[in-house]
Amino acid sequence: SLHDALPISRATLKQDLERIYHYFPRLYARRRAQAGYTSGGEQQMVAIGRALMAKPRLVLLDEPSMGLAPLIVDEIFTIVQQLNQQENVSFLLAEQNANLALHYADYAYIIENGRVALSGPADALRARSDVQQFYLGQAALAA
Repeated sequence: SLHDALPISRATLKQDLERIYHYFPRLYARRRAQAGYTSGGEQQMVAIGRALMAKPRLVLLDEPSMGLAPLIVDEIFTIVQQLNQQENVSFLLAEQNANLALHYADYAYIIENGRVALSGPADALRARSDVQQFYLGQAALAA
């Protein structure tokens, strides 16, 4: 229960917050702003940062790119990739943008009509001509 949880010291909380600001320097710059006055990308960063304060082993991100500018999306996905590699946090990502997801993911499942159509290492899926044609919007190369 919540009452059984050990209290977190101010020093630990500050250290954890500094770790989040290390990955999201944009949040540090906006730390005094009210959440309602931050951009969609900054709000997504706050959501990820809040989740990371609990030191999870797994974070689920549902459509993190939705409605965000491409540069912000790349920034967020790069940070998520760094968190995965440096902090050993796994991310389960539900993302419609297959190109983006397969670029940053290590392993992927392509789901069609609620069923897993394909799965495997993301780089192997990205290299398949059928994936390129049907999911990545690339015309098949003529042989």
